Amino acid sequence: MNANSDENQLPLVIVSHTLLESWLEKLKRGCRLVIGPETSVSDGLAPEIAARLPEAQGILELLTVPIDESLLERAPKLQVVSNMAVGVDNVDLAACTQRGIPVGHTPGVLTEGTADLTMALLLATARRLFEASQDARQGHWTTWEPAGWLGADLSGATLGIVGMGKIGTAVARRARAFDMRLVYSNRSPKPEIESQLAATRLPLAELLRQSDFVSLHVPLTAETKGLIDRDALSLMKPTAILINVARGPVVDSNALYHALREKQIAAAGLDVTDPEPLPPTDPLYGLPNCLIVPHIGSATINTRRRMAELACDNLLAGLAGRQLPHCANPAVYDD
Repeated sequence: MNANSDENQLPLVIVSHTLLESWLEKLKRGCRLVIGPETSVSDGLAPEIAARLPEAQGILELLTVPIDESLLERAPKLQVVSNMAVGVDNVDLAACTQRGIPVGHTPGVLTEGTADLTMALLLATARRLFEASQDARQGHWTTWEPAGWLGADLSGATLGIVGMGKIGTAVARRARAFDMRLVYSNRSPKPEIESQLAATRLPLAELLRQSDFVSLHVPLTAETKGLIDRDALSLMKPTAILINVARGPVVDSNALYHALREKQIAAAGLDVTDPEPLPPTDPLYGLPNCLIVPHIGSATINTRRRMAELACDNLLAGLAGRQLPHCANPAVYDD
């Protein structure tokens, strides 16, 4: 058997987007890779990549690729899906489980980078950096102004954390270094966090009323979709700032636009939007009190490299018939 024949025996794996070559070394040694473009025009697989679904035994994809019934029906040989993300709201877990397909994800490694970005958004919106920078560029900075671009202090302010998981906890630790008062909303109490960081658990409505800053760190579920809607925003202080690094649909975009435009709240910092990416014509971009960045919570060299490593480990385990190190649908292994 020649080398080409040996290569043809290797499992075919679709990698939805172009990644750094060094990130895929593990896969290259034991798989045939079909790699998509660096970016996609719209959600889903590029057409030339989707055409290989009937042969695919594994898929390594990003959260912009819906893994749904229609895709699964086109991939009868599929053994494993590896999501290079913590959240799996782009994957129909029930459909995958029903087909016996384990779904991998990459928890844990995004925590510190996403917490850092949360604080960056919090600081930038508190000190109105986006507005001040734009004014400087446009020639509106003519002299030092004692009442110009006045922002909010972090020290002594109340930070409300919605979702005290790993990222929420990492944000809380950073916020304590800024001498912020901490309150949080979570399905279950976190007595260790309360003790260590002097955090107080509150119902969501009361958290919104008390907080000077509200930071969202919940997964996207049926319960959290639209969690921050018109009614929720109406509970916030007119001086309050909203930070969202969770998922875009956790916030009602139209309600947020009106709350910002009417100064019902002071500002918002968004790493995630609904829809995503947010079209450049969206009215949120036109608001000087809304800072939007393109979903870069995990965008550090070390974090993205580690995410890719975990995604490769999950995929290789699935192809070998082993249990995935990080499986989002463990019920797939139930007898």
